[in-house]
Amino acid sequence: MSSRLSVRLSRLLNMIPYFIAHPGISAAEAAADLGVTTKQLMSDLNQLWMCGLPGYGPGDLIDLSFSEESIEVTFSAGIDRPLRLTSTEATALLVALRSIVDMPGMVDPTAAHAAIAKIESAIAGGSADAAEESRTPPREAPAVATVRSALARGRAVRLVYYSASRDVVSERVVDPIRIVLVDNNSYLQAWCRQAEGVRLFRFDRIEDATALDEPARPPKHATEAAAGLDLFQDDPAVPLARLRIHSHYAWVLDQYPMHRLAVHPDGTLEATMRFATMDWMARLLLGFGAGVTVLGPPELVAAVRERSNAALVAYEEAGDLEAR
Repeated sequence: MSSRLSVRLSRLLNMIPYFIAHPGISAAEAAADLGVTTKQLMSDLNQLWMCGLPGYGPGDLIDLSFSEESIEVTFSAGIDRPLRLTSTEATALLVALRSIVDMPGMVDPTAAHAAIAKIESAIAGGSADAAEESRTPPREAPAVATVRSALARGRAVRLVYYSASRDVVSERVVDPIRIVLVDNNSYLQAWCRQAEGVRLFRFDRIEDATALDEPARPPKHATEAAAGLDLFQDDPAVPLARLRIHSHYAWVLDQYPMHRLAVHPDGTLEATMRFATMDWMARLLLGFGAGVTVLGPPELVAAVRERSNAALVAYEEAGDLEAR
């Protein structure tokens, strides 16, 4: 839900400057430019009509004249005026920029550092050029730069990618859709031709990337669905583990794509988690020791039990050798 709301918020913030620059544009033309359906556009316009400056009286709200034939902004509530930041707002913006510039692929590091220098100089009353010259932006990994450039130019990309869930490196051709930030990790969201579906590729797991001469052509239904795609969307084709988690291990819910189902009277939690391969999931669960118990499916329970028994046998044999 949060990802869908953030996407819509970004779209709403862009709409007022867009309609000011295109007065009288039709809903169909605007929808095509903004990458939404006409129905969604009209819904967004109705939402914008109720937004504005604090106070939110009739004179404070954004005002629009719109129909499917023509859309025009009659009062922008100041959104078209240059933004003047308070020192607190500028500091918050600097913190956000410094955070995002360290996320691979999210922004052009050179442009981000230039913006940071200008904000810092505005706060301090110094020279933006001097501040910018004194700061050397970090070098972007070649694969990250290639992907970001291919996305901007609308090109397909050949990736060499390490899949942590399957513990394998594979090569695939993808059609980039957008870059997203989830849980402090940046991902390329793209149509994977091999899997024939929308997939997320974590930037720090892209080992190599080659931009192709052919244009990216993600299916229309994929780009529409991608706007509301959550990182760990349930896929009935992927096995589902059912787990009981000790209260002291509740932190795993924040570190792994788990869905909490219930909290039991003894404080333990019941949750589910999708996984790609039995071996990888069994290894993960064994690492938690007694903190996480597998409830299902039976194949995973058996795999964890088999590995646990094998480990106990290995310890016993090692102890016998030491005793000799």
